[in-house]
Amino acid sequence: MNPIEGLFTGLYALIMKVNETLIPAPIYKQVSTQLGIMVGITAILIFGPATMLFLTWMERKVVARMQKRYGPNRVGIFGSLQPFADGIKMFVKEDIIPKAADPLLHSLAPMLVVIPAVMLFSVLPFGKDMLLVNLNVATIFIMSISSIETIAILMAGWSSHNTYSLISSLRGAAQVISYEIPMGFSMVVVLMMSGSMSTLEIVKSQEAGWYIFTPWGLLGFLIFFISGVAEVNRSPFDMPEAESELIAGFHTEYSGMKFGLFYMAEFLGAFAIAAFATTFFLGGWLGPAFLPSWVWFMLKSYAIIFVIFWFRGTLPRFRVDLMLNFCWKYLVPMSLLNIVLAAAWYYLPPGPIQWGVGWLVGGGIILGAHQALTYHRVKRLYAAYDRPGVSAHPSP
Repeated sequence: MNPIEGLFTGLYALIMKVNETLIPAPIYKQVSTQLGIMVGITAILIFGPATMLFLTWMERKVVARMQKRYGPNRVGIFGSLQPFADGIKMFVKEDIIPKAADPLLHSLAPMLVVIPAVMLFSVLPFGKDMLLVNLNVATIFIMSISSIETIAILMAGWSSHNTYSLISSLRGAAQVISYEIPMGFSMVVVLMMSGSMSTLEIVKSQEAGWYIFTPWGLLGFLIFFISGVAEVNRSPFDMPEAESELIAGFHTEYSGMKFGLFYMAEFLGAFAIAAFATTFFLGGWLGPAFLPSWVWFMLKSYAIIFVIFWFRGTLPRFRVDLMLNFCWKYLVPMSLLNIVLAAAWYYLPPGPIQWGVGWLVGGGIILGAHQALTYHRVKRLYAAYDRPGVSAHPSP
């Protein structure tokens, strides 16, 4: 076994051993479980902000390179201390609450939006024996906790007493609620094949092969990933935060550390989507033994995060009606068809028939959705520009 494999589990055991030495034996026996959970919670509370700081630096450097810029390069080596400088700026900036705003809800919204993003890490298996809580209903917990974001977005927009913020929060709520549907359906195929809702059991069920290498797993991964990007308001689905159209979205009236909490929730949400996509479809921590399990997990997760940043550097923003049409008219039907495909895969005899029928049907679903999207797009273009006797720029 790689000696680095047990780095964090060994550190946890050392902390618990120190507590056992300092606390009387009868008391320690009663509170050892609670102490273990507190140590895990502390680790998550440290990991969350540290991840957010690194992701802010990584995104700015990655997008800058894609756009032939340098990105942060003044504070620290390669600009590595720029996130800390930005954090100091957030702390010292004045906290301004509009006179007409609801002060209580205005202050609660940024706290409420970051709590679910941190709580999701409690059921995330970062590596072998690196899971805080092994819930047998972890997938239901994930969907229910992530839904709290909708309440926080609406609370931020309504309490600001700003029309732009309110409109943006309504758009954001509609987007989150809509894309939760195909995301949930994409997780159903994983539950069907693993036979469990526990994230730990889902990872173990992929020891014979990662789900992404099956037709239903590939399709489920694409749907889960796209829906997750939309749910955390990342490009090209960042209409609720469209700076050019809506000033700054539902957090227009926020400044200082309150704005920083919204910023943190977005990056932690992006990491959570990448991490759960890794857990459900890429085998979690599973990988060759020459690297520790937690290293494999991080490598897979950050590869997906790189694609999310790649989206921001290359893709234009969706219009809000097209964004919702894409969800309800394409992703939802594809996710339902994928459930049927997974059921057929389960009952087909293993071997060439299973793989042949699976890839034929799965490829047909993906190709059909692509052709439907292309047909409607080309039809609109032809209707506007290429029909005889119809001007591309009709006079008013």
